[in-house]
Amino acid sequence: MTQSAVDRLHPIVVHHIANTLGWPDLRPFQKESVVPLMDGVDTVLLAPTAGGKTEAACFPLLSRMARENWTGTSILYVCPLKALLNSLLPRLETYTSWLGRTAALWHGDVSQTRRKRILRERPEVLLTTPESLEAMLVSANVDHRAFFSGLRTIVVDEVHAFAGDDRGWHLLAVLERLQRVVGRPVQRIGLSATVGNPDQLLAWLQGAGAGKRASCVVAPHLRDESRALAPAGDVQLDHVGSLANAATVIAALHRGEKRLVFCESRRQVEELGESLRAKGVTTFLSHASLSVDERRRAEEAFAQARDCVIVSTSTLELGIDVGDLDRVVQIDAPGTVASFLQRLGRTGRRPGTTRNCLFLALDEDGLLSAAALLLLWSRGWVEPVVAPPEPRHIVAQQILALCLQEHEVGDRLWQEWWDGLGPFGPSAEPIVRHLVNEGYLNRDDGLMFIGPEAEQRFGFRNFMDLTAVFTAAPEFTVLTGRTEIGTTDPALLTDEVAGPRRLLLAGRSWQVTYIDWSRRRCYVDPVEGGGRARWGGAGLARTASYELTRAVREVLLGAEPPITLTRRAHSALAQAREENAEFVHPDCTVIVRGGKDTNVRWWTWAGYRANATLAATLAGVADPLQRPTDAYIRLREDLSPDDWKKARSDAAECLCLPSVDARALNGLKFSAALPDRLAAATLAARLADLGGASAVLSETSRFISLRA
Repeated sequence: MTQSAVDRLHPIVVHHIANTLGWPDLRPFQKESVVPLMDGVDTVLLAPTAGGKTEAACFPLLSRMARENWTGTSILYVCPLKALLNSLLPRLETYTSWLGRTAALWHGDVSQTRRKRILRERPEVLLTTPESLEAMLVSANVDHRAFFSGLRTIVVDEVHAFAGDDRGWHLLAVLERLQRVVGRPVQRIGLSATVGNPDQLLAWLQGAGAGKRASCVVAPHLRDESRALAPAGDVQLDHVGSLANAATVIAALHRGEKRLVFCESRRQVEELGESLRAKGVTTFLSHASLSVDERRRAEEAFAQARDCVIVSTSTLELGIDVGDLDRVVQIDAPGTVASFLQRLGRTGRRPGTTRNCLFLALDEDGLLSAAALLLLWSRGWVEPVVAPPEPRHIVAQQILALCLQEHEVGDRLWQEWWDGLGPFGPSAEPIVRHLVNEGYLNRDDGLMFIGPEAEQRFGFRNFMDLTAVFTAAPEFTVLTGRTEIGTTDPALLTDEVAGPRRLLLAGRSWQVTYIDWSRRRCYVDPVEGGGRARWGGAGLARTASYELTRAVREVLLGAEPPITLTRRAHSALAQAREENAEFVHPDCTVIVRGGKDTNVRWWTWAGYRANATLAATLAGVADPLQRPTDAYIRLREDLSPDDWKKARSDAAECLCLPSVDARALNGLKFSAALPDRLAAATLAARLADLGGASAVLSETSRFISLRA
C-alpha cells in the first residue's frame, strides 16, 4: 500500500486493509478523505454508487478513535432506511472488531432485549435512523446524557436523501439538540452520491455551525470536468407500449443474468412481478408495503441466485447490497437525474463490466420523460438538493419533543437548543404562542411542559407518533395464517366486487377469507390469478421539475440524448413530435385556441410548481377551475391579446403563491399544531416555483388558433 495520507491511519487499520480485505491500496477518493476526517473537519464525501464511501469515512474515524482513546458511543451512523442499516451492520462490525471495538443497531425492528443490552454495554458505533435517535432522546428508559456523553462524530449516509425533504429538517433539529446534550461540537460527515450543489449540501449539513466550523467537500471525480460531463455506460431507450409488453421483453432478454427492474409505483411492481412469474422467470419483489420479512427473504434469495429478476420501487435505489448485478432495467423514468445515477451505479461493479440501464417506456409520457432525463444526464446536469422552505410544522413537532425530552423548558430559553438554526429562531415565536394557547403546551412560572392537547393527539404508545415526520396512509395488514405478507389499501377491501375478493401482493394473488376491521387486519389464502393491487387511494400524478419539463420541450423540438434508441423508440418519438408540433416553438411559449375543445391553453413547459405559481399570479386571466399540469395552464376563453399583455406586465411585478385546498393540510403532519394560516402558508410555499415562473414570464409568447 502506497504511503501518504495513509500514514495517518492507525497501523492496525492499515494492516487489516492490506491483509484482511486484501486491498493493495486505498482508492484516491478514500485517501483524500483521511486528512479532513482525522482533523475533525465537517465533510461531505461525494462518490458514485459503490465508490467506497463507507470505508472512506470509517477507516479515518476508527483510527482517530484508537489514537485518541475515545470511549463509549463515540460515532453515530445515521441512515434513511432500516434496510440499509441492516445491510451495513456486518461490515461495520468487522471494521470495529479490528480494534477490539463494537458496532450495534438501534431502530424500530430491534428487540427490547437487544436495546437493554446496548444501554448496558455501549457500542462505540451505533447505527440508527433520525426517528430512532429522536425516540432515544425522549424515552424515559434512556439516560441520553450518559449514553451520548462520549459522542464525537456523526456520519449521515445518503445525506442527499434527507436534505430534500422534511426528514432533513427533522434530522438537523435533532442533531442540534443532541449536540447541546453532549455539551461540545460534534463533527458531521455526510456521504452522498453526486449532487448538483455539494457546497450548499455541506452548509446544510452543518446546520447552525455553517460558517463557524471548518468544512470540506471531498469529490475528486467532479474536478475532472471531462469525466464528470461524459456519460459512461451502455444506456438504451425502448418504447414497449404496456407493462405486459415490458414483461415480455424482460423475460426474453439477458437470460442467465441477474436483473434489477425499477418501477415508479408499488402497483407496477406487483403487476410486473406477477407477469414475469407467469412467463417462468424467477422473480422477487421489493417495495415499502411488503413486510420486513418478505422483503428480506426476497433480497437474500435474489443475492444468492443467478438467472433471476428482482422488481423494486426506489427501496433498492440506495446502497442496500443485493449481490452482483448484471443489468438494470427502468420502467418509464425516475423522477430525477440523481435517482437515475443511483440506479445506474448498481451495475458495472465487477472488473471488465460496464454500467448499463435499459429504459422501457410504457407510453408517450414515459418515453418523453425518459428522453428528457437522459438529455440532462448527457450534459452532466444533476438536480441541486434544496431543503423544503418554511418547515413550521417541524418546528412545532420539535418544540413538543424538546418539552418531552427535558420535561420542562424555559419559555425564553428554548431557542438556545437549536443555536440559531434558521426556522427555530424568533420567527418560531408565533408557533410557541399557538401551542400554549391551544393546550399543546402548558406554561407556568416561566416554564413550558407538555399539555393535555399534545397528550391526546400524540401521546399514543409513549408519544411514538411524535418521532416520525410523515403521515402514513392507513393500510390493512395482510396475513396468511400467522405470516405477514405486507399491507394494502383499505379501498380494495371495501370496493364492490363480483365474486370472491382477491388481492395482488408479493407478486401472488390471494383470496380474502376474513377481515378484522377493528385491528385493521386481512386474512388471505393463496389462489391462482385474479388479484388486484392498489395503494394511496386514487393517487396523484407525479409532477416534474422546471428543468425536466423544459428538457421534454427540447426533445419535442428535435433534441435527442446520445444513447441507443431502438427503432420503436425512434418511431414513437417522431409520432410524439408530430402530435405536439403546435404546442412547442423554439423561440417562445405558445397560447393555443381551438382544436378539439374550447379551452385556451398556455404551453409553458415549466413544470407543475411553476405553472401553479403562474395560475395563482395570473388569476384575473387564468381559468379559475383548472388544475395546472407540467406542460400548460388554462386561460380564460375570452382572453384578448391586450388583456394578456397587461396581465403579464402586472404579474412580472409580483408573483403570488399557489392557493391551498384545506384538505391538503391533512398530508402535512403536525399541521394541527399550527395556526391554520401558517399551515396553509407552509404548504403554499412548497407548491411554488418562483424562479421557474419568473423565467417563463420573461419569455415572449404568441397566440395560435387551431381548426376544430
